[in-house]
Amino acid sequence: MIEEIEFINKQWFWLLLALPLAILWYIFKHNQQTAELKISSLKGFKGTNSWLPKFRHVLFVLRLLALTLIITALARPQTVDVSTKTKTTRGIDIAMAIDVSTSMLAKDLSPDRLEALKKVAADFIKRRPNDRIGLVVYAGESYTKTPITSDKAIVLESLQSVRNDNLIDDGTAIGLGLATAVNRLKDSKAKSKIIILLTDGVNNAGFVTPLTASKLAAEYDIKIYTIGLGTNGMALSPVSPLPNGGFEYRHIQVEIDEKLLEEVAEATGGTYFRATDNKKLEEIYEEINKLEKTEIEEFKYYNYKEKYRPLVLLAVMLLLLEFILKVTIFRSFI
Repeated sequence: MIEEIEFINKQWFWLLLALPLAILWYIFKHNQQTAELKISSLKGFKGTNSWLPKFRHVLFVLRLLALTLIITALARPQTVDVSTKTKTTRGIDIAMAIDVSTSMLAKDLSPDRLEALKKVAADFIKRRPNDRIGLVVYAGESYTKTPITSDKAIVLESLQSVRNDNLIDDGTAIGLGLATAVNRLKDSKAKSKIIILLTDGVNNAGFVTPLTASKLAAEYDIKIYTIGLGTNGMALSPVSPLPNGGFEYRHIQVEIDEKLLEEVAEATGGTYFRATDNKKLEEIYEEINKLEKTEIEEFKYYNYKEKYRPLVLLAVMLLLLEFILKVTIFRSFI
């Protein structure tokens, strides 16, 4: 791998402009120093085939090369090896509470609400490399899908397996989903703890009310961000199961208890968002990503390697070679 060389004193390269002038001066002086002798005939002189007179200009070429190397050395070439070390100084533990009730199969988001959520949530997880994340799923009941962990591969794999599979009773137990997420975070030693709760309906199941769960979260300094998922008005939603395992779909009115979700978020210092389409859902997770930043301390170590010494050494060798040739082989022609 070729190292990238940086020149610290680039202004010295202006001296390279003097080299063409030196060449012109050398040509001019050479013509001035060439003696002329006019005679009537050359018959009395014996010709010579010596190559030395033709190569005497090598001395000047050596000097030019030496000057070029010296100028380059004055520009101070060097390489810099930069190594970076990061240290997380403020970590965040995040519990994502996901509604998996049948209504999450509504098709007002593409391809449906649940799949749209999984895609955006996966991107969010990938962008939090320094945080610990866990998953809680809920419908009429709730359970921990993945405990709080720093292993993003496990969280992403678990997220992809989230589906409406009738493992738990249908319904929307927002309070239970929140309580389970709080239970996952209450003993966390992280500097910041947050819950991202997503639902597309109203609280109609469970024995824990959402406000009770939010007060419990506030006691443990857990902030809650709530997201109401669903378009405004009518949405193509599942209304009854079919014998083949699918659902019959009809356009029904979207019902989201936005006032409740706002109260839950405000009780813990969080924020309520409404996602009416895929793009809005992406923007919400992007905003949460900006609001909850992990503090990272970065250390950079620079290792400088000076590269001018070999250039100076080579220049000295070229000047020495010029001197030796001048006082030996080309002595008779100088």
